[in-house]
Amino acid sequence: MGETVLNVDLALPRRASGKVREIFLAEQGLILVSTDRLSAFDVILRQGIPGRGIVLTRLSEFWFGRLKHLCPNHLVTTDVAAMPGAVRQQADRLRGRTMFVHPLDIVPVECVVRGYLAGSGWKEYGLSGTVCGVPLPAGLPESGKLPEPIFTPTTKAHEGHDEPLTYEEVEQQVGAHTAARLRDTSIALYRAGADYAAERGILLADTKFEFGLRNGELVLADEALTPDSSRYWDAATYEPGRSQDSFDKQIVRDWLEQSGWDKRPPPPDLPDQIVAKAARRYTEIADRLMG
Repeated sequence: MGETVLNVDLALPRRASGKVREIFLAEQGLILVSTDRLSAFDVILRQGIPGRGIVLTRLSEFWFGRLKHLCPNHLVTTDVAAMPGAVRQQADRLRGRTMFVHPLDIVPVECVVRGYLAGSGWKEYGLSGTVCGVPLPAGLPESGKLPEPIFTPTTKAHEGHDEPLTYEEVEQQVGAHTAARLRDTSIALYRAGADYAAERGILLADTKFEFGLRNGELVLADEALTPDSSRYWDAATYEPGRSQDSFDKQIVRDWLEQSGWDKRPPPPDLPDQIVAKAARRYTEIADRLMG
């Protein structure tokens, strides 16, 4: 996986700097670089997970290609040799973790699809029998499979946490036609991803998509079905009625929960073995999905 990349600076205007990605303006597009940074409880940790940004980029590229018959996407290329000179100057460092993408008018809605009852959805269901306001049958267990995938959109918060939106609120925000396209496309993408993952012994519990508009056409943006945007479970160890181990940073979150940290900066340093376990978890899901 090479060096752990925590920071990236290019001789291009910086559009944004997120918890994981650095975004730069380029002629006729954007440069998205996935670093190896890791955040937990809204705090960026001092250590990264080696190769994490490469896994996120390669999985997104894989899914963009596999799902393009359902929805076009913003990816132009991941070949750094075909990118601007500022990128080519750092080719060895940026190869595998960089995307050149079309600019889009981003739709201000996170499009979440849930196929199983987990996380905040499980907590809400226990209180009200609903998930993000969507009524569900009584008696479902924790981690249980839902009768049908449900669309549970949220806001796109620049700071803090995303907040749930009802479908009616999405309609009010983007219009009935676009809201229906967001819902139907998100569910179609989830179904295709879940079916493919199931063939490889992986359950796709839930995921979120981001979309933009390009010349009026709905386009899949950001990332697609990565461990950062999705909850993946191993079908071999799946057991309804309890929480499941996920192919993501849950190992890190669990260690931090047990460390006594108050979840405010500065975070504690992660033990080497926790970093190594997390790195293996990311590469395992990539290997199993992509072969």
